[in-house]
Amino acid sequence: MSDLLHETRGNVAIVTLNRPEARNALTFEMYEALGRICRETTLEDPVKAIIITGAGGKAFAAGTDMTQFRAFSTPDDAIGYEERMDRVLGDIERCPVPTIAAITGACTGGGAAIAAACDIRICDRNLKFGFPIARTLGNCLSIGNLNRMSALVGMGRVRDMILMATLLGSDDAKACGLIYEVMDRPEDVQTRAMEIAGTMAEHAPLTMRATKETLRRLRTDGPGADCSDLIIECYMSADFKEGMEAFLGKRKPAWTGK
Repeated sequence: MSDLLHETRGNVAIVTLNRPEARNALTFEMYEALGRICRETTLEDPVKAIIITGAGGKAFAAGTDMTQFRAFSTPDDAIGYEERMDRVLGDIERCPVPTIAAITGACTGGGAAIAAACDIRICDRNLKFGFPIARTLGNCLSIGNLNRMSALVGMGRVRDMILMATLLGSDDAKACGLIYEVMDRPEDVQTRAMEIAGTMAEHAPLTMRATKETLRRLRTDGPGADCSDLIIECYMSADFKEGMEAFLGKRKPAWTGK
């Protein structure tokens, strides 16, 4: 069976990290497959939202499979790994449709980085989220990873998480804005993720994509970032005209993503 499962239910794609015996620790091939799915998704596809989750119910993902690091012997190995991570996380972040991390249990290291790159995160009460590398591997995060996490929870919280090797529980993660919603039971996480995906799938695709991309540019390039291309794309679209007519006609708009 594949280490990464990809299925479609209606207009929602579900990507499952499928190594429960290893707490869904990711191989390099799993990272690449996940990035490719997000990169190849377009607004013309029937898929309108993507859920990323972990098999087994006990972990979303416990980071990168440590055996992948045994062959590291040169500076290029280290730089190449972080460049791969930045590329894959960028693919998730740039995915034109909304992405939801449906988290049960542990979500650490590379798993936490994947969840942070998603648009929405929901979890169960057993959440343990963080990057405990200061007491485990002794490696570090790239600027891209630190920037993304700092934008989500603040630089002070990121310092605490990494320097103290702190894992956030569900209540703290919800309080700091990292988690959108906490479910009492692990089995409810997937159901709720499908409900959220269904809601977002009914919204204007160009609005969703423009918002995601503008927020990404704001994070990476600052308030002076240019978003004129996104403004033009939305305001000049057939969907904008459809939205106006639907609103004035008191009916539900029929979005096409064009």
